[in-house]
Amino acid sequence: MVSEAPRKLTQSGRPLGPRALKTRQRLLDVTEQLLAARSVLDISVVDIARTAETSPATFYHYFKDVEEAVLHLAEQAAGEMPALLELIDGEWRGEAGLETARRLVHGFMDHWRAHHAVLLVRNLAADKGDRRFQRIRREALGPLLDRLAARIDEAQDAGRVSPATHPQAAAAALASILESVSAHARELERREVGRDELVETSARILHQVITGEGAT
Repeated sequence: MVSEAPRKLTQSGRPLGPRALKTRQRLLDVTEQLLAARSVLDISVVDIARTAETSPATFYHYFKDVEEAVLHLAEQAAGEMPALLELIDGEWRGEAGLETARRLVHGFMDHWRAHHAVLLVRNLAADKGDRRFQRIRREALGPLLDRLAARIDEAQDAGRVSPATHPQAAAAALASILESVSAHARELERREVGRDELVETSARILHQVITGEGAT
């Protein structure tokens, strides 16, 4: 889990009260709104403060710079992942298992739709070697990989999945599918690939890999 402590302090290290937390969240909300419309490189502290109807000094009370605000947004998004993990603990055999897979894909796509710009920045920064964003991505996706790998391992023990399949490697491939489909859903929809088709196709891939059950 991502640590809560850094998110409840000012830049000077003082604890935040209810009113301060509300102000800081307003700044974060505005930052996310601006990210949805422009590149993070084109967003300034002045832009955020003006849109939030406050001052740059107030922004700097909570964040060192725009990048740090985005870092906090990425941490908040990571905090939503446990709800998706619970879906993996559902039934995976047969038609009930396929429905579990559908719910997981729907949940992941909803998560990305709600935080699309933030997650794109997180992944781009992580890919460029920023260790702060790498940590957040790892803490967000690591438990997902472990849960998926555990289910594949269970299916292997039951003789339903080939022992040649490495559970962690398969889990990484499935997580990559979830992220890619979710990140590019809007572009795919422009190519007349609707959400229903994306969910059903991705769910069937997940279901087959995790359970070893044949495609139908």
